[in-house]
Amino acid sequence: MTADSRHRPVETVETAFDIVDVVKRADGAGITEIAAELGLAKSTVHRHVKTLESRGLLVREGDTYRISMWFLDYGIHVRNRHRLLDVARPKVDELAAETDEKVWCVIEEQGIGVHVYGAEGRHSVKTHARIGQRTHLHQFAAGKAILAHLPDERIETILDDSGLTAQTERTITDRDELRDHLETIRDRGYAFNHEESVHGVHAVGAPIRDESGTAIGAISVAGPANRLRGELLTDELPDLLLGATNEVEINLAHS
Repeated sequence: MTADSRHRPVETVETAFDIVDVVKRADGAGITEIAAELGLAKSTVHRHVKTLESRGLLVREGDTYRISMWFLDYGIHVRNRHRLLDVARPKVDELAAETDEKVWCVIEEQGIGVHVYGAEGRHSVKTHARIGQRTHLHQFAAGKAILAHLPDERIETILDDSGLTAQTERTITDRDELRDHLETIRDRGYAFNHEESVHGVHAVGAPIRDESGTAIGAISVAGPANRLRGELLTDELPDLLLGATNEVEINLAHS
């Protein structure tokens, strides 16, 4: 067996997960729809779907297949085994109550930001953000706070992989501009999001770092742009966040 063959993707596995992705994005899809989306023969899709159904990953409702609750068990298992969540959860709840806004705890996995826990204040607004959501780090405040506090080589690898795609017209997509931006974040210790991931929403995020200073996660506060502005955005919220993340870091180091 050659090195190339050992690292070559298994096409049947890739196809199975492509099918799962289509079903998830469509919130349910039939054989014909899946085949058209992936450019595969319906017979091929049918075999994969039936296998996924037999293993409990998909459930059938008439002619439509949907993601099963099987994934929920795995997702909860993954989230609960992450030590950061247990330590950060009380501070996230406390910040939401104190600011009345939406507060998130985000971790980095394989160069992507994952929302693992959120708490809502009395005036928090609904956005597309949800537990389990995966977002490119350069597109939002918590992600940029993490990115700025990673080793330089790791940052370059993540930027190569992400492609600096835009979420809104305000997302930073120029590599040199982003590098300068990350340097500023590193100097002051927190990051801003001025409608870079959601129109009409501002946010501020601060990293949670290990003893070497490398980010292992972040906490952010987000709210309407017309409310999160001025000294509240530039001074008050960063101070609250830095205090919260510092407590989390201390508790992590001694837990």
